[in-house]
Order: sequence, then structure tokens, then C-alpha cells
Amino acid sequence: MAALIEQKLPLAGNLEQAFLAHHARVLKAAYRITGSMADAEDVAQTVFLRYASAASGQQIQNAESYFYRAAINAALDLLRRRRHENLVAIDEAHSVQSSAPRPDGPERQMRDWMRQALANLSPKAAEMLVLRYIEGFDLGEVARALSTSRAVVAVTLHRTRARLRSEYQAHLRGTR
Repeated sequence: MAALIEQKLPLAGNLEQAFLAHHARVLKAAYRITGSMADAEDVAQTVFLRYASAASGQQIQNAESYFYRAAINAALDLLRRRRHENLVAIDEAHSVQSSAPRPDGPERQMRDWMRQALANLSPKAAEMLVLRYIEGFDLGEVARALSTSRAVVAVTLHRTRARLRSEYQAHLRGTR
């Protein structure tokens, strides 16, 4: 993936310009995490509302990184809220009530488990995992986006993958 573009935006500056430049990216990142376009749209709305209401004196050093991180964090917050509230999304509630069977194959079960696992990770580990494996950033890009070193990213990702592997194996043993 290409290196992040350095772009400075006043934090509460031109909302329309920021929206036009970054909305699609925010929406895609949120969708990849939530798996629902309705949830992704809610996340995008949250990200831009937060951007619009932020203090006007601050500046964003890297707008692309800021909006990626904001989308990831808002999507993870949504997953965490859902876990605690046990809510069913409107589009899922409709499919539960319909007579059509839901696709519950191993692939969907894995995606559902992964979304839940992401919600259980620390915010920093979840961000690194999403940026690296969902958004396709290389280690250097993740490090720059999160203002840390490549070594910290590599170690965190290694530990997080090992933890997720172990938890998924335990999950498989418990469901068989």
C-alpha cells in the first residue's frame, strides 16, 4: 500500500472538504470491521460529527491516518457496545424474522467470531491488527499511523495473533 499522504487539516476546519476527501475511506474501513453497511454508515457519521465538534485550534498532521484511526476506533466501539448491550442490528432482525435461512457456514462463523475477538482486544492491538491485516498497511505504515516503532508493531501483532489463534482453537473445541 502506498505511503500515507501527509495532509494538514484544521481539526474543526472545512468539514465538507474533509468529508469529500475521506468519506469513502472511512466507510470502507468501518465496513470491513463491522460487516454491515448500516453500521459502517453510522460509524462514518460518528467520525465526521466528532471531527466537526473538535476544538478549532488544533491541526491534524496526517488526515488520512487520522480518519483511518477514527473509523477503526469508532467501529470497534460499536462492536464493544453491541457485545455489552446484546443488540440485534435492524437488518439482522429482519432476516431473523423472515423464513429464509441465514447463511451460517464456517466462513460466516469465523467472521462473526473475529469481530467479537476484535472487540475484546486492547484498542491499540485492535488498531494494529486492523491496519495491518484488514487495511493492508505494511509494518512501517502501521507504525507511522500510530506514532510508534516498527518493533512495537511487530511484537504486538505477534502476541495478538498468538492470542487469537489460541482463543480460536479453544472456541472450536468448545463448539464441537
